[in-house]
Amino acid sequence: MTESQAREEICRVGRSLFERGYVHATAGNISVRLDESEGGGFLITPTDACLGFLDPARLARLDAQAQQLSGDKASKTIALHAHIYRATAQFYPNTRCVIHTHSTHCVALTLQPGNKELLPAVTPYFVMKVGHVPVIAYHRPGAPEAAQLVAQAISRYGQAGTPIRAVMLERLGPNVWHDSPAAAMATLEELEETARLVSLSALAPEPLTESQINELRQTFGARW
Repeated sequence: MTESQAREEICRVGRSLFERGYVHATAGNISVRLDESEGGGFLITPTDACLGFLDPARLARLDAQAQQLSGDKASKTIALHAHIYRATAQFYPNTRCVIHTHSTHCVALTLQPGNKELLPAVTPYFVMKVGHVPVIAYHRPGAPEAAQLVAQAISRYGQAGTPIRAVMLERLGPNVWHDSPAAAMATLEELEETARLVSLSALAPEPLTESQINELRQTFGARW
């Protein structure tokens, strides 16, 4: 993906998420790690920007050390995104996009703290497309401690043989990553829709059994 294509794709994904209610107001941000052939570094949405009305030319351009080169002022979460790109390099070297939102149902599930993971294995597509989502204890938006905890969780799960594609920041929202903005958006959608199903359930749903999860692993290469 060229830098020009990445700029357009960030804006397309941001608009899609906004129009379908996955983000609101100026919450959320999207970044892309650029190929070395494009000079390396990152693109990220500007601080306090509405993802529904992004201008490709005004996205923040940063170097490989996350220092701003051009565009509007970068989102304060660039440090968190940079930690995710570094931490996933060992397990997902093709990670190219990180999306953070304040998705309503995901956040709602963290308002009663105590769970180490956001969701149990309640649907086959959550197991196949998302997998484990560790909950990171609350820190203020942009706090460096949160970025460090996210990186530690990525490393911990990866070294245990269960690489992850998402974490949940308590009371703030999910961060998801994949090899393109479209793929990261699809992961986010599956995560939020599963959270919505659980939130709408009158009783806590029973998770899939271990044998059912194993069948999904064997058939589809499930992520659980």
